[in-house]
Amino acid sequence: MFLRFATALRHTSLLAAALMLAGCLAPPRQDRPALPSFDAALQSRADAVSAEPALAADTVPEAWWQLLGDPTLSALQDEAAGTSLELHAAAARVEESRAQLAAVDSARWPQVTGEAAFARSALSEQSPLVRLGAPTFPTNTWLVGVQASWELDFWGRIRQLGESADARLQASIFGEGMAKVSVAGDVARTYLLLRGVQAQMAILDENRQIAQNLVDMAQSRQRHGVATRFDAAAASADVASIDARQWQLRQQRDALMNALALLLGKAPRELDQRLGRADLPAVPARLPIGVPSELAQGRPDILQADARLRAALADIGAAKADFYPRISLNGGLGLQAFEWSDLGSWSSRRFSVGPTLYLPIFQGGRLQANLALSEARHRLAGIAYQQTVLRAWHEVDDALRAYGTERQRHALLEVALAQNQVALDVAQRAYSQGTADFTAVLVARRSYLLSQAELTHSSTASALSVVALYRALGGGWSPALQSAGELS
Repeated sequence: MFLRFATALRHTSLLAAALMLAGCLAPPRQDRPALPSFDAALQSRADAVSAEPALAADTVPEAWWQLLGDPTLSALQDEAAGTSLELHAAAARVEESRAQLAAVDSARWPQVTGEAAFARSALSEQSPLVRLGAPTFPTNTWLVGVQASWELDFWGRIRQLGESADARLQASIFGEGMAKVSVAGDVARTYLLLRGVQAQMAILDENRQIAQNLVDMAQSRQRHGVATRFDAAAASADVASIDARQWQLRQQRDALMNALALLLGKAPRELDQRLGRADLPAVPARLPIGVPSELAQGRPDILQADARLRAALADIGAAKADFYPRISLNGGLGLQAFEWSDLGSWSSRRFSVGPTLYLPIFQGGRLQANLALSEARHRLAGIAYQQTVLRAWHEVDDALRAYGTERQRHALLEVALAQNQVALDVAQRAYSQGTADFTAVLVARRSYLLSQAELTHSSTASALSVVALYRALGGGWSPALQSAGELS
């Protein structure tokens, strides 16, 4: 009785000592790296919002491209959500991370395996056992049973590995959100560039007609002896220049159509019929841009950097736990016999049960190196987090400035176009009346063409600034992915 009590007391003391050691292993601190002050950026944002009535502090819409009011663009975005290979790859990476988490979490549970074996063997006549009287004739051995093992995670090694894998799953989920933002932005940007090129082509068609009219006028005046060959040659050269520019724009149009097809996972030229000429979408009259505090939750790359930082922190905890002993409970139950018919007998039973202690005594510096590696990766993850947040603020500030600048530029270019239209009308009327030379007409027409081109470029840039703004704000994905990841 006393012996049993002493054994139980010894086991209890060992368990208490193990728990005391486990308490000495404090989890790593959760501090995030320090970030610079964004007071100047906040003031710049406030100034931009106050200067532009279209900017509102409402929540950023997920499908922000619908603000442009273009059904074709909305249809392309919906199609890209289901066919984009980049999104398919991002979804596959999420499943990969989820499987890795399940594999790591499996170590928290007892591992049970079955075994069955048969062997026919014989001892050598020179064996020491034979010299002691063991027979040398062949014998059969039959074995069936189960083995079980369970590591007691006193120091949180398995738990920390699980937290690391879970954080990496979160990072892959936010990576999928980044892919959604990227694809939505790329589709919108490419589509607007295409419409801008098509608008330029329409302008050139109009100007070619004007230039051709000037050719006809110059040739008529030359035939009547009131103009020189210079007028007709200069007008014809102008038409050829416009035709050359049209060929260049056609190549740009075809390349942008193929770029959209690639974004949607389609073959070249497959979207050409759907992307015939259409007007460039107008800049929305109202742009919800949220509030500055929503930026960290609206940008999936910031959330991904934070998740990677947490994963690196958990890896440090797991590396520290590697310095401590590992205790596993092992057990086995089965049957073993020399004859198959004896496996069912009570005398063939066998079992084993007991703990196993793994104690790292000398590893050649492997554990220290692994800890140093984990800490270095944590520092790198911290720097990446700082860079991501800083880049996000820069992108938002740049997008707001680009939006405001293009709005002002567009208004001035409209005035310039109207004045160049007047100048061209006056020059053509004066030339037809013989009161001005052809050079004045060419200068006026080229100025008018340049104003049209610049205004179209500005309209395209204004629409692209909206795309850049919502891309910088993280529009195009659902923050609900975050809660979905936390529940996984």
